[in-house]
Amino acid sequence: MALQNRVTPEGVLVATTERGTLMGNRGGRLHGDDRTLGHRRWSSRRWICCLLAFKGRRRTVMGTGYTELFFLDEATALAAGHRPCFECRRDEALAFAARFGSVRGLGRNATADEMDAVLHAERVTADGGKRTFAARPCELPDGAMFRLGNIPVLKRHGRLAAWSLNGYKDSLAVAGVDDTPVVVLTPGTIVRVLAAGYVPRVHASAERCP
Repeated sequence: MALQNRVTPEGVLVATTERGTLMGNRGGRLHGDDRTLGHRRWSSRRWICCLLAFKGRRRTVMGTGYTELFFLDEATALAAGHRPCFECRRDEALAFAARFGSVRGLGRNATADEMDAVLHAERVTADGGKRTFAARPCELPDGAMFRLGNIPVLKRHGRLAAWSLNGYKDSLAVAGVDDTPVVVLTPGTIVRVLAAGYVPRVHASAERCP
């Protein structure tokens, strides 16, 4: 049975047999004993993105502990509002925190609590929906995701790749997109972190897009 634990760039949790390349969580348990989700979509502000394997640890997915979530790649996780885990992805988390602190004017690495407070305000609306903002595609850095029509797309190496549950599909040049503002899915501060030089992990299918 496909569990409802795959995260889209919109931050929605869906059921699919497709596997992700990264795991994560939203601070705790969101499922019941029957391994289905309740009404909550997060347990705390600590939304993280982790490795699939770390130090040989074994978990039963949607077992007795926190709800394991899965992502196509890190670009997807960032669009949904997750950040790198400080335990299993420490080097990447420190690189992310350094740029986060810089763009927020802290003069030092941002702490996990500082990042989580900012990101939660940027990823969730008062009614629990996805918070977005408008920008022109040419203004966005590589690694950012936005809607093109109703499809999430990734900006990468001057091209746009259409996201799907099993990988990126057709692409087109950014120059071929109308300069009208689009709905940006990646939270604003993460967009600035990407612009400051943080490079997220991207699914291999993005490299195969023509």
